[in-house]
Amino acid sequence: MFVKSIMIPRHRCITVQYEDNLAVALTKMEEYDIESLPVIKDERYEGVITRFGIYEDFFHSSMSKDEFLEQTKAGEAARRKDVYFKGEEVFENALLTLKSFPLAPVIDESNKLLGIVTRFDVLDQFRSAFGVGKSGVRIAVACIEAEGQIAKIADLSKSYHDNIISLSTFDETDKLMRRIVIKVEKNKNMDKFIHKLETAGFKVLDIQED
Repeated sequence: MFVKSIMIPRHRCITVQYEDNLAVALTKMEEYDIESLPVIKDERYEGVITRFGIYEDFFHSSMSKDEFLEQTKAGEAARRKDVYFKGEEVFENALLTLKSFPLAPVIDESNKLLGIVTRFDVLDQFRSAFGVGKSGVRIAVACIEAEGQIAKIADLSKSYHDNIISLSTFDETDKLMRRIVIKVEKNKNMDKFIHKLETAGFKVLDIQED
């Protein structure tokens, strides 16, 4: 999945103009209950302004609160203008970019804002990939690193009519062993399915129902 597939499009984004003062920016944050806003100037992305950043800049200023909020432009308080996506990045890598910041823009070749990607949206995709929120049985197995292991699990699941909710693999740097976590819907064939996994060469490490 690519970043552009989880992007909030421009027409749905709450933004602030470069020339707007910080009082306007804070009012928007409070109105929409958000912590950050992209800053726009002539449709071009100029950085992100955050509630924390505003407070931090005020702390280092010599102005009163009202003076600071009224006289400081949003563009002057914007940060991370050089951090953005083009839309073709895989969403897994987006989490690293968003590790210490709530959002990042998606821009085109002219620096025009196309939309934003938030940390919440990326984490929500990870929750979906791991089947969080769906009831089922999570089975962790280990197997020898060899071609066709995932296909083998899929065939076994099909044989016992187990619907796979999610499947994740780990230890991609280990050339000998790999761990696989499968989440399947619980049914009457569960014990047979687990036994068949073991006889097919998979070592069952853990079984949890959620």
